Amino acid sequence: MFHVVAGARPNFMKVAPILREMDRRGLECRFVHTGQHYDDAMSDTFLRELGIRAPDVHLGVGSGSHGVQTARVLTAFEAHLLQAPCACVVVVGDVNSTMACTLAASKLGVPVAHVEAGLRSFDRTMPEEINRVVTDAVADLLLVSEPAGLENLAREGVPPERVAYVGNVMIDTLVAELPAARSATILAELELAERSYAYVTLHRPATVDSKDRLEAAVALLECLSLQLPVVFAVHPRTRGRLEAGQLYERLSRNAAIRLLTPQPYRASLRLMASARMVLTDSGGIQEETSYLGVPCVTLRPNTERPVTTTVGTNVVVGEDVANAWGPIGEILAGRQRTGRPIPGWDGCAAGRIVDELVRRFAPGSIRGVPLSVDSSSAALLQALDSPGQARSDAS
Repeated sequence: MFHVVAGARPNFMKVAPILREMDRRGLECRFVHTGQHYDDAMSDTFLRELGIRAPDVHLGVGSGSHGVQTARVLTAFEAHLLQAPCACVVVVGDVNSTMACTLAASKLGVPVAHVEAGLRSFDRTMPEEINRVVTDAVADLLLVSEPAGLENLAREGVPPERVAYVGNVMIDTLVAELPAARSATILAELELAERSYAYVTLHRPATVDSKDRLEAAVALLECLSLQLPVVFAVHPRTRGRLEAGQLYERLSRNAAIRLLTPQPYRASLRLMASARMVLTDSGGIQEETSYLGVPCVTLRPNTERPVTTTVGTNVVVGEDVANAWGPIGEILAGRQRTGRPIPGWDGCAAGRIVDELVRRFAPGSIRGVPLSVDSSSAALLQALDSPGQARSDAS
């Protein structure tokens, strides 16, 4: 028996392929939803659209400060495990639910597998960084999604037998959903043409909780809207900060800026795949744009996904939001990064993940798809250094 845990919107794109692969193989598995994200736009819409089966367990922890939310998840998940033992708990990503469920399971002696292990921004002011470091320190199996993760875990002294490079499972969802996303009507509804607009998402506390940084981001969008339309999918947290600073109404008066609520997955993917450029502070969108070959400008001082900047299409602007004008100017002039394929970002990561779970925690038939590169850091870096072109089917 496996328990696969998800708690927030970024998790759902990662667990969907894993749950499908486990169901395909007939493995006994429970889907546990912690309820960290609980409203329709941030949770139920994604479950329905991605075809994720209804949660077997819903902990219903709700919102709260980081400490309160983490404590609620830990307490509720511990109680669940005491009633429903399992061979392994599978956690994904870096949200509070990831760390809390890892701690609860570890204290009860239940093995934990962490999908998307080894990511590091080296910025301890990010709550997600604390969640990553703690989760990787106590998890039993670390399933790595990007090459730098192998180097980070090796530097931290993690024994290699606890680590496996499996690739990026969120790209599995993108590959599966892209054909349907291409048929989404959102561009027609907004009266936008392909490659004619910038798509924007901002939600991280470091971006939106700082009055100065948020005002700088708003000024950037206003100036950019003089060059091309801006489509801004506004996270609930971001909307609250914009309204508090009298910035939301200011943006809404700009006819060249379209303010949207958080979009369902396919509509968001359609907007991203068809954009001239994407501006974001999201880690997942850095990955998705790199796969799609869409230029991405990340309004952050760092990234935990450096392969998106060395091989993908991402540029990180640093502390000063105004630095974004450099890469924006290059994109507008047609000199954007094109990117190359990244090992294991191929739509088949879920098979490799389940292979590792079965081999280590439920030995039996393994029917996954083998990774086409050796899982050592040296071999991965050699693969990344070889010539290549961006995916021809992504644009």
